[in-house]
Amino acid sequence: MKEYPTSALRNVALISHSGAGKTILVEALLYHLGVTTRMGSIADGNTVSDFEEEEIRRGVSLSTAVIPLEYKDHKINLLDTPGSTDFIGEVISALWVSEAALVLVDAVSGPAVGTEVSWAYARKFNVPRMVLINKMDRDGANFKRRLEELADISEARLLPVQLPIGSGENFQGVVDLFTMKAYLGPDNQEAEIPADMADEVEEARMALVEAAAESDEALMEKYFEEGDLSPEEILQGLKASMLEGSYVPVFVAAGEKRIGLIPLLDALLHLVPHPGEKPPIKAQRPDGTEVEVRTTDEGPLAAYVWKTTADPFVGKVTYLKVVSGVLEVDTRVWNPKKEAEERIGNLYVQRGKEQIPVQRLHAGDIGTVPKLSVTATGDTLCSKDDPIILPMPEYPTALHRVAVVPLSQSDSTKLGPTLTRLCEEDMTLSWYHDSSIGQTILQGMGDQHIDVAIRKAKAKFQLNLRTEEPKVPYRETITKTGTARYRHKKQTGGAGQFAEIHMRLEPLPDKEYEFVWEVFGGAISSNFQPAIDKGVRSVMKEGVLAGYPIVNVKVAVFDGKEHPVDSKPIAFEICAREVFKLAFLEAGPVLLEPIYNVTITVPEENMGDVLGDLNTRRAKVLGMDSEKGRAVIRAQVPLAEMLRYVTDLRSLTGGRGVFEMEFSHYEQVPPHIQEKIIQDRKKEREEAKK
Repeated sequence: MKEYPTSALRNVALISHSGAGKTILVEALLYHLGVTTRMGSIADGNTVSDFEEEEIRRGVSLSTAVIPLEYKDHKINLLDTPGSTDFIGEVISALWVSEAALVLVDAVSGPAVGTEVSWAYARKFNVPRMVLINKMDRDGANFKRRLEELADISEARLLPVQLPIGSGENFQGVVDLFTMKAYLGPDNQEAEIPADMADEVEEARMALVEAAAESDEALMEKYFEEGDLSPEEILQGLKASMLEGSYVPVFVAAGEKRIGLIPLLDALLHLVPHPGEKPPIKAQRPDGTEVEVRTTDEGPLAAYVWKTTADPFVGKVTYLKVVSGVLEVDTRVWNPKKEAEERIGNLYVQRGKEQIPVQRLHAGDIGTVPKLSVTATGDTLCSKDDPIILPMPEYPTALHRVAVVPLSQSDSTKLGPTLTRLCEEDMTLSWYHDSSIGQTILQGMGDQHIDVAIRKAKAKFQLNLRTEEPKVPYRETITKTGTARYRHKKQTGGAGQFAEIHMRLEPLPDKEYEFVWEVFGGAISSNFQPAIDKGVRSVMKEGVLAGYPIVNVKVAVFDGKEHPVDSKPIAFEICAREVFKLAFLEAGPVLLEPIYNVTITVPEENMGDVLGDLNTRRAKVLGMDSEKGRAVIRAQVPLAEMLRYVTDLRSLTGGRGVFEMEFSHYEQVPPHIQEKIIQDRKKEREEAKK
């Protein structure tokens, strides 16, 4: 593959809900341009984009594939993203390194939840959008109806730049409103516009010209004087409108039948800005000072790592976009986040799983580097003499949690390193070990996301795991002052043990723990303080009520006794444990549970069902808003009630509901629920002893 300068590059993310035809559109374009000799199919598992074993098994895209197309002395890097919202992290990463997004919409089923979520991220990142209404050859295809549905989710005006000729089995081709020509069949033969479409075409063309004229005063003047604009001027005006987000061009095609491909490719060249046309990126130096980075070969080297994968044969593969400068093979680069040097031994342009070796990548291009040692997703590679840290996008917080259990001792040793590697690849995946519940927790965006991660752990890293329902990390605390005294006395023939402690516990709302010494007159020597503190802390770690960590407690030792021979630190440590337990039970002990802030977005017609369901989850609804046919509900909900909410919300809303959640605070568990938790925990401990 030849080198392409920045001005000849186009980076386009293909985004949509699952099933809109992104992968097959890519197959059609590859075949049409002669890159492949036959079109692959999802059923046969031989598409260029879906090459991972798990993608072939499931028949859906699970990660972003990069597909470079060479067309008219340009290179179009298509980033084919997954459609399931479980893999929204892949979409976010792809949008972050793209200059435009092509949103595919199924001509029969219309925009779905995946479309809406990815559309919202494209808007958030100011990525210009274009729409392709695909699968016009299917029964029930309806171009106008799909436009109306899209208008419900779009804040910008939708502007058809092509019209379909027929639909369903009668779909023959498209009318291109730029050239005012018809393109028929898989060979995209030029033809006259059908006579029965003349009025429709004229009206759509006028709307297109007016939209283009609105973008520029000179174009508006010419339009008023002459009543029309040239195709080049229309493209110029529409591109400006698209970049500022006031219009979204709409195309039409049938990917599998290869109808509408040539006008689509031409539009990508003319409407999508090349990387150098984007505004400069605000980056940082390692010392925190801000620097502007422009996409040009002459700038300092700065390459952003947007994706990493583990290949069983090649090892780690790092996907990067050269934001500034030129990246060449056999060079050393600097990773300022890790403060480490990396060597670029080989450089590739990726086409699915195929690696095409290149000598260099120009500013704006996307490629891969194998076997980097410390670099991970979100890092920047630059020159050590001119260090730059490029910004990374914000990824959503995890929504679905499972506890993972290794199946063998050898799996136990691999658990931490393997989960860390999986999470380095996927920014929406994370893990941690919670000692308070004794579980290793893996968190992601949904059950499918977690399932894929666990299968990947087995296939790529030979780590065998099973999953369990995660326990809720409750906490124990007190609601009033409690006092107790305890004497520890042990005589075993030789030297004995003796300690007596009088202890008071008080609630401490704003602090986890405080230990105070109120012993006067030498009843207990102050050198026993550390042992008493140690005993108290050990009980606080393991809990009294139900075995959960104790928080927000002030411990005061105010009296006691010691023995000149038998009092030792171990005696006071044991005594402190027992007196703390007694005082704790006198101080109105309660369980606390984690409460999360939850924002739920659903179609307005589902709002009643969702609110009713939230009431059963002990939720406090804080407010509701409405925007473009969608209801936004804000609530605080106990984590215990949200463990399966991803699945439940999808079931309630036909897959169209989405939500975000983040930890807010801990709150007291209602008494009737507390009693059940304590009983369940007791039973669990008894069974563990058997």
